[in-house]
Amino acid sequence: MIQSRQPDWLILAGVAGVYPHAGLKVGEVVLVESEVEGDLGFFTPDGFTRLAHLPIDMEFERRHTLACPHLPAAAPFATARSMTLNAALAPFVDASQVEIENMEGGAFFHVCQQERIRFLELRAISNVVRLGHDDWDVDGAVQALTRGLHQLVDHLQDTQ
Repeated sequence: MIQSRQPDWLILAGVAGVYPHAGLKVGEVVLVESEVEGDLGFFTPDGFTRLAHLPIDMEFERRHTLACPHLPAAAPFATARSMTLNAALAPFVDASQVEIENMEGGAFFHVCQQERIRFLELRAISNVVRLGHDDWDVDGAVQALTRGLHQLVDHLQDTQ
């Protein structure tokens, strides 16, 4: 569909969890400047084991970062670095270099880069990533995301 329609932009809009150290609040809307593909691994009784740390004769790249080169100047949003991973893993990975997490942004960045199409990712914060922290505000995040998406499209139209 991307090849046949050739859109000017692709925009991925969705919710995200925020890591406690990030300084972002539930309900805030951000543009994603980069996506880090999450750690590959598995759980054991001792915790999360990263494949990159196992003594096996295979190389696993611990992390791969994809950047968005299309962030608009003077956009009305803060930017954030994101990690793409399964939500169940989010509290267990090293998130010191990112502010938010989601489950599909990395694949979106990858496809858009492969297809050489301009893209943006807009996220509204729905929850704090922390074990036992189940008080998500999906309704509030979706409302904020809707307003943010309108703002972003207006901004792109005004600057074209």
